[in-house]
Amino acid sequence: MRHDNRSYSDLREVTIETGVNPYAEGSCLIKCGNTHILCTASVDTKLPDWLKDADKGWVTAEYALLPRATLTRVSRDKALHSGRTQEIQRLIGRSLRSVIDLEALKGYQILIDCDVLQADGGTRTASVTGAFVALYIAFEKMLSEGLIEKMPIKEFVAAVSCGIKDGKILLDLDYEEDSSTDTDSNFVLTESGKIVEIQGTAEKVPFTQEEFFNLLSLAKKGVSKLISKQKEALEIK
Repeated sequence: MRHDNRSYSDLREVTIETGVNPYAEGSCLIKCGNTHILCTASVDTKLPDWLKDADKGWVTAEYALLPRATLTRVSRDKALHSGRTQEIQRLIGRSLRSVIDLEALKGYQILIDCDVLQADGGTRTASVTGAFVALYIAFEKMLSEGLIEKMPIKEFVAAVSCGIKDGKILLDLDYEEDSSTDTDSNFVLTESGKIVEIQGTAEKVPFTQEEFFNLLSLAKKGVSKLISKQKEALEIK
């Protein structure tokens, strides 16, 4: 058992509350254990300059760690401009675009904002999972208003962390585990099991090919559960 009494293959408790922002076209509050993130999706007709004459729309993301989301205060300006922040923003954007028909979104850009209210590990993976829900809701609104002709989403996508500690494969690491694992990895996977992105690092001890595939197998199970949570929040059967 782990320090929080989860089994090695258990997710933290996950809840997704939709409609938490009355102004955004799509929004949700995702809680993965003690990691809480507000995700919003805003519809804009202003496209990036390089897309003005293209036959497609765009989805991009911004990520922010609020000053007291962590044990010690992080300067707002420092958090917004760190290399880590830029990396996570790009990850969220890539992950969402991988399952979107951008041509069906022609003339529109969706701006995703992921604001970490409370951090306890897995903020980037929870951001991807929550951002997809906010995006889906925004697309539903666009459809209802006749702004787009069809749902641009090709399939669901979610993300989860995995790690290896003392030879054990762990799913959905919290901060305590993340800071002490021998191997740390993040998986972004689609509902059909396709790989969008894998980030894996041997923090202390190199890992084997067999261990990698064990990580991937456990991540697939975790993502499947997260997608079920997404569909539950979206009231999709």
